[in-house]
This record gives sequence, C-alpha cells and structure tokens, in this order.
Amino acid sequence: MEALQFTLSGKDAFFKKPEVNTYHYYTFGQIHKVVLLGMFGAILGYGGYAQKKWKSPKKGETAVEDYPEFYERLKDIKISIIPQNERGYIPKKIQIFNNSVGYASGEQGGNLIVKEQWLENPKWEIYLLLDGTEAEKIADYLLQNRCVYFPYLGKNDHPADITNAKKVSIEEISTEMTVLSCMYPKGTGNVVFPDDEDEREVFKYEEKLPVRLNGYTNLYEYDTFCFTNMDVHIKTGTLYRLENKILTFY
Repeated sequence: MEALQFTLSGKDAFFKKPEVNTYHYYTFGQIHKVVLLGMFGAILGYGGYAQKKWKSPKKGETAVEDYPEFYERLKDIKISIIPQNERGYIPKKIQIFNNSVGYASGEQGGNLIVKEQWLENPKWEIYLLLDGTEAEKIADYLLQNRCVYFPYLGKNDHPADITNAKKVSIEEISTEMTVLSCMYPKGTGNVVFPDDEDEREVFKYEEKLPVRLNGYTNLYEYDTFCFTNMDVHIKTGTLYRLENKILTFY
C-alpha cells in the first residue's frame, strides 16, 4: 500500500470554533480532517461553502444529504496526522486587529475590532492513503507543486507551507499493543499507563475535533482525538507501519 507524505506548516493558523463569545473567536488546537479536505479541495479547484447552492426541502419532501463540492468529492479520503510541535501542543496567542471594510460593523465609522486566537508556528506531518482516484489526484498536484487556489491554514491570512511531498510504502500490521505515532480517534484503543519502573517522560494530548460534516446541516460532527507516547491497547481500526512509525488512518 502507498501513501503520500508531506510536511504542512505555517507562521500561524486559525481553525475557527463555531462556538464564540462576545469578545473573542477561538481556534481548535490542531488541524482537523474537514480543514484538510477543504485545503485539498482548494488545491484541486473544487467549490466550497460559498459556491454551494443551499436547497431547502419543500413541504412534503424528504431532506437529502447535500454537501459543498469539495466535501462531496473528498469525504472518503483517509488521512493520518502527526503533530510536530513538542508533545502535540501548539502555542496560542490572542491577536487584535481592525476590520474597517465599512460593512463589518454597524458601529459609527464601520470599524470592527476583531480578537482572534491564533496558533503560533504550527507544524504537522500529514499522510494521505492512496487508495482511490481523488487521493491519487491530490498526490499528483502536490508532487508537482501545483494548485488551482492557494492553500491556507483556516483563513487566507494564514498561508500554508507544503514541503517534502513524496510517496511512501506502508505495510499493514496486526498488533494488540503499540505506541501510535499519530493522532488517533479515542475509540481506537485504551491508553496503558506505565508502571513505576518505566522511566519514560510520558504525555497525553486529547482534544475533541471535527471529523466530518453533517449531511443535512453541514455543521461539524466531532470525535475525541488523542496523541501520546504511551502504549495503546488496540480495539479497532487498521494499523500501518512506516519504518519506525505506526499509523492509523481515519
């Protein structure tokens, strides 16, 4: 089996959480699958939320699943993400700036003061399972340094740096206990805490992240993801080996 491997990084990033308060917009702590699919869709030139024609069912009609073009085409793609920041934690900082386009605010002068939480110097190693036509198309574009629309990390204020793209061979393996190199859905397995004789400095990062779009509302659906250097007792999912890394795709 083959996969595409590449490094994704940037000076900063903003993956907006839908929940906001009066004063700040907050970011997810990691890139998630829906954002990655949107980035791949931009690279391939697929339509996004702005191009989607929203359809409301008429009285008596049954609602059907209806996605933006990029998600409809790419939702079955399988990815694996390895955070490159220490212990998976990416520093965050509140950025304050003015939006003075005129229609941004109903206040006098039309100036809106925006406060956003940005990730600082994020970096990930991304793997894309090459098991279909769309995945192969993405690999071709990245290997040739091509794109239709410029990729960014959440907003066009945050350009994405994609480097070291290459195809790699991965081997499917079977094991009950292993250290997973990547972030994984929590349901994949249970973390096994080391005994007192283990001198490793262990860590565990955990966050609830979007994993898909709802077909009727196009709102995020979530799963809890973990990243740790402790052993995991595997319950479900397929594992792959790449040199000294153990990956799971979702």
